[in-house]
Amino acid sequence: MGDMTDMTIGYYNKNAADFAASTAGVDLSAQYAAFLQYLRPGDSILDLGCGSGRDSKFFLEHGYRVEAIDGSSELCAIASEYIKQPVRHLLFQDLDYINAFEAVWACSSLLHVEKNSLPTILAKIGDALKPNGILYASFKYGTFSGARNGRYFLDLTENGLNELAENSKVFHVQKASISHDARPDRSNEKWLNAFLVKR
Repeated sequence: MGDMTDMTIGYYNKNAADFAASTAGVDLSAQYAAFLQYLRPGDSILDLGCGSGRDSKFFLEHGYRVEAIDGSSELCAIASEYIKQPVRHLLFQDLDYINAFEAVWACSSLLHVEKNSLPTILAKIGDALKPNGILYASFKYGTFSGARNGRYFLDLTENGLNELAENSKVFHVQKASISHDARPDRSNEKWLNAFLVKR
């Protein structure tokens, strides 16, 4: 595990309760709708970096099967209580699923992976997905990478996303859109919402 990963997970372990509380009410209905148009009821979703469990809960309540994982043991405890099922404590680089999911939901999670580690992790996500599986990933919009607010961030633009998908040799970009941050105090921040299909 790199220093950046240690730092980021340390941040979430230390601030788990505050982070869960501050993100639990965020309205992602537009992103859910865009994601679920690729799925059928009962399909299996991997919530990659589930945080508070907010999104897992939504998917479970709408009839999908969900496996939730997070790298922070503290967030795993909070999320498992919230969604009433075990949440697996797992780092992205240790993903070990094979052909198990129709879709992977990576909301504000892959943005904590260092750029040179992303191709390996995308390959593991590809292994976890069934043929033509869909990956949703959101990144803060921009070109910054490095430590910010106690965590590592990789920001992406459309060009960065296309380059990442090409280099991965696992995914192609199905769709990308820009949205404003759904938190009232962050509405000036922009996000890149990426939908990638397993090749």
